[in-house]
Amino acid sequence: MDTTCPTVRSLVVLDSEGRRIAVKYFAPEWATVSSQANFEKSLFAKTSRTNARGEAEIIMFDDYLVVYKCLGDLMFYVTGSLSENELILYSALQAFYEATSTLLRQQVDKKTVLENLDLLLLVMDEIVDGGLILETDPQTVAARVTMRGADGEVPITEQTFSQAFASAKEHSARSLLK
Repeated sequence: MDTTCPTVRSLVVLDSEGRRIAVKYFAPEWATVSSQANFEKSLFAKTSRTNARGEAEIIMFDDYLVVYKCLGDLMFYVTGSLSENELILYSALQAFYEATSTLLRQQVDKKTVLENLDLLLLVMDEIVDGGLILETDPQTVAARVTMRGADGEVPITEQTFSQAFASAKEHSARSLLK
């Protein structure tokens, strides 16, 4: 992997009791479920007593840089190597929780997230792929997850016949008015 590209080691969402809600690991040291569970347990033990509700917190933990924030009854974590830029990890975290909050209409709690787990996993996939940070703009991430274009339109390949017909009618009306 190119060492100049910003990378993430993991994206983790835990509930207020430290139980796993959703995770994505991109590092070989967390290849087994038991190593992931041990990391999550010790990470939650370290961060559960801090107040990261207003702003994100940054800690060095087990030779990793961890940026985290509490939103509702959930803890969002982004983990990187010690040599990674904290601001880049913070921007990935911010995109992570803001896109999630936007998609869930500001109702970010354990019950709502579990009911919409597919959206949370898609947000994770849109932000990071294979450890590489792809996107840090929460509005772009939310639009991609809902499969809407930057202008709010549904792509032509995803439209129903009536939506496509209405879109074509609108475009032809605009071109006639010019």
